[in-house]
Amino acid sequence: MPNLSAFKAYDIRGRIPDEINESLAYDIARAFCALVNPRRVAVGYDVRPTSPELAAAIRRGLIDCGSDALDIGLWGTEAVYFATFAYQLDGGIMVTASHNPSDYNGMKLVRSEARPVSADTGLTEMRARLEAGSLPDKAAESGRESPLEIRARYIEHLLGYIDRARLRKLKVVVNPGNGGAGPVIDALEPHLPFEFVKVNHRPDGTFPNGIPNPMLPESRAATADAVRRSGADVGIAWDGDYDRCFFFDEQGRFVEGYYLVGLLAEVFLAREPGARIVHDPRLTWNTIEIVRERGGTPVLCRSGHAFIKQKMREADAAYGGEMSAHHYFRSFSYCDSGMIPWLLVLQVIAERGPLSGLLGARMRRFPVSGEINRRLATDAHSILERIERHYADSAVAIDHIDGLSMEFPEWRFNLRGSNTEPLVRLNVESRGSEALMREKTDEVLKLLEV
Repeated sequence: MPNLSAFKAYDIRGRIPDEINESLAYDIARAFCALVNPRRVAVGYDVRPTSPELAAAIRRGLIDCGSDALDIGLWGTEAVYFATFAYQLDGGIMVTASHNPSDYNGMKLVRSEARPVSADTGLTEMRARLEAGSLPDKAAESGRESPLEIRARYIEHLLGYIDRARLRKLKVVVNPGNGGAGPVIDALEPHLPFEFVKVNHRPDGTFPNGIPNPMLPESRAATADAVRRSGADVGIAWDGDYDRCFFFDEQGRFVEGYYLVGLLAEVFLAREPGARIVHDPRLTWNTIEIVRERGGTPVLCRSGHAFIKQKMREADAAYGGEMSAHHYFRSFSYCDSGMIPWLLVLQVIAERGPLSGLLGARMRRFPVSGEINRRLATDAHSILERIERHYADSAVAIDHIDGLSMEFPEWRFNLRGSNTEPLVRLNVESRGSEALMREKTDEVLKLLEV
């Protein structure tokens, strides 16, 4: 029986070699073929030392099942999305463990149109096949392996989101964290008027400067320091497979991803009046106010890329954003991209001024706690029930679309259990009072300890 602990809610991810290895990668490709019955599949891989070999094993599995394996090479996750929808392929497999340490690896899988394969849409079935050993026999006619060069078309697509005539010279700190974003920035650089200050730019899957995950406060110093040292207009950092990007203002201060959702919603509502904008339930008031004031329709959706993408399609939304720095675009086949957001934001900065000025008023209007994780001594469900009972009489709104969200006249919170760990994640926001936000954050945290 293979070790299948790497199968998660949204992807496959585990430690090398006991949870992820070439033999399992080969069989995962065969299970994918049984699920999707594809003719042509894009295969890409990230910067980790084990990624090329895992990708080769995946290609062998596809070929042995009669599918053509199109090798796009070293990229980030969004490149597999792009290849799948832009070249009208039947699926795509990206070898990556995103922001996990270098001794981890995994896969993200999509069907045609880059529709995600998650636990609810195929991963569970694939796992069951692997457990049962019910995999396709070798096809009578093998598929073919060939390279697929996507660079020129992908770069052209990215540049299509901005009006280069409206840009101006900006000094921009970019920190890929030795992940995969560096080569894409280099490819975009000749087309843009920006001066790039490059930090941890060279792809290196051993991550010599730490795991590329700017969600972690300890991972932000290099970007913040470079902004202040160079006098840059803005700083941008990415995770390893660059499906998320993170912003620092001209003073080197980290900007919560929540406020970028509102800013990007403004951009798309200016281009498409009345558009629908999808957002997650962890932090909402700023996004809802901006979208409604500008004539759009806010659409609430459970957190997680598979849910957001499905809701985006159902609502035909122009844009969707999560506070976790995932940003989704209808014209990117409703997928998330870590490249499109910073191009759009830099155009807004070029047109309207510094990021602190663009977002400062919104941050003061709706101060937030930032996501706080707490490990549990008991199960998350019972804790959420107890917290709900405590506040039920004073709440003006309660929903359970994603964990527990409770609203009061001047503050709100979302508390949700992790899909993969024994912990809960708390987000708190208030109307215009940082002191109230901090008071209520401490209050909820104390209740978690009871």
